[in-house]
Amino acid sequence: MSTIGYENWAVDLAEVGAVYPLQGWEVPMTALGVIFWLGWHRIQFVREGRHLDKAKEMGDKDKITRMLDRY
Repeated sequence: MSTIGYENWAVDLAEVGAVYPLQGWEVPMTALGVIFWLGWHRIQFVREGRHLDKAKEMGDKDKITRMLDRY
């Protein structure tokens, strides 16, 4: 079964043309993926930093200090 009209793929693919969609977009899509990846890590770093800052402020500091001094 062929969706583009070729019954046999034993041909010179340079003459066939595009054999997959979005051909020629490899570099821009890779750059976009890297930018997205770095941006996501930056967002996660900031959000987790805020969460850890809030966690530091929780609890009774004197009680925690006394418990830690026991050990």
